[in-house]
Amino acid sequence: MNAINGGLTADWIPESGFHLRKAGVQFDAVRVDGEDGRRLADLMEELVGGEPGPVVTESNGRRGVYFLVPAGSTAGRPWPRVVTTFNAATGRIGYVPVPALGGDTWPLLWRYPPTRPGRFVHTLILVNAAYALLK
Repeated sequence: MNAINGGLTADWIPESGFHLRKAGVQFDAVRVDGEDGRRLADLMEELVGGEPGPVVTESNGRRGVYFLVPAGSTAGRPWPRVVTTFNAATGRIGYVPVPALGGDTWPLLWRYPPTRPGRFVHTLILVNAAYALLK
């Protein structure tokens, strides 16, 4: 599959709807549920002076916020207890929902869509922001 956004090509973004992508292949993910996740996304935007990298939100259920970070960057790091990590660490298989860039993707949508190939949320900034906000 191929999705295009202003010249951006990313094979992991579906052309329509949404798909589950195996964590640890193109990216790892960090999920924070509810208002904590939304506040963390706002803080990340503030800390980096604009869009922090690709962030997906859920509109139902846990109302999770998924921060897409470079593959291999979440395993072996301590995270606040309210954080769920998705990666390919030994003995773990996790899948992350990824919406298309347009069309009907409910209950998922891009809070911050991908802007260029290889651009993800900075893991060290995210972990520090998470600890500062989610003590």
